[in-house]
Amino acid sequence: MPEHASAPSHLVDRDPQVTPQQMAAALVPPPQFADASFESYRPDPDYPSQAEVRDTVAAFVASGAGAAAPRRGLFGRRRSAAPEAGAKSGVYLDGGFGVGKTHLLAAAYHAASGRKTFGTFIEYTALVGALGFQGTVDLLRGTALVCIDEFELDDPGDTMMMTRLIKELSETGTRFAATSNTPPGALGEGRFAAQDFLREIQAMSDRFDTLRIDGLDYRRRAVDESAAVVPDVAAALPAGAVTLDDFDAVVAHLGTVHPSKYVALVEGLDAVGLTDARPFTDQTDALRWVALVDRLYDAQVRIVASGTPLDAVYPQSMLDGGYRKKYLRAASRVVALTRAA
Repeated sequence: MPEHASAPSHLVDRDPQVTPQQMAAALVPPPQFADASFESYRPDPDYPSQAEVRDTVAAFVASGAGAAAPRRGLFGRRRSAAPEAGAKSGVYLDGGFGVGKTHLLAAAYHAASGRKTFGTFIEYTALVGALGFQGTVDLLRGTALVCIDEFELDDPGDTMMMTRLIKELSETGTRFAATSNTPPGALGEGRFAAQDFLREIQAMSDRFDTLRIDGLDYRRRAVDESAAVVPDVAAALPAGAVTLDDFDAVVAHLGTVHPSKYVALVEGLDAVGLTDARPFTDQTDALRWVALVDRLYDAQVRIVASGTPLDAVYPQSMLDGGYRKKYLRAASRVVALTRAA
């Protein structure tokens, strides 16, 4: 470790306490996207849908209605009845990881007028857990635009809760913008019986229009790289606020901290050091790690690691399952974070 660096602390010693008020106040774009705009979005010329979606989302925000969006539902199904003109209350950005969906979502947040919120799906569900459903409705009522990043339907309870929340808020004039790495028709696929919740899913889909974004992962456009590893993590840690822990110890610690607190867990850090990373054997541990990687990426916290490259910690059996795109997104992000200057 550089001589001018202070002694590292330990991530496993952090046990953040977050109040509902702090959770609500944190519903803003992460620092990485604090200045995101439609103008600063750089579409790949080889994939025209990127520029088209940018322009459609910009028009959605500027007009206050989704009339300019394609006539498709959130889950790609044909609507049983066409809604009244201007009745659609949201846009859903569907595409792979690394095509700029979160940038466009943050741009929509910054361009929107009036009260607005920005958070991941898990942050909104955690808010419901802290405030209760009606308390969350009361808090968000009157919001002009609610941005939901990384929309997920991994849990049937969360599915029904979010559909109710969208329904109640949209009926009072709130509009929505959402992103997901999973094609809308496959949300929940391989994780729970999505067909059992068809009524709730269809009710939500009628309020959104799907915008498909094609393209390559921008984090890997230039060169196909793996996550970097170092022989001596302590020596490679940069100066600043850093932590140093055994990889297995961090994974175990994540099981004691609710994922809604992972933002606070990494707050103020410049880098995290992880020794002896190795492949996962438990899917719950792997999913908690994915949630931590998302928060590290949002905060642009560098990762310095030894052992197995962190984009190779998911066995093929996990990659073949319903969480494949989550794992691939995390793999893409750790490549960027371990190679950050």
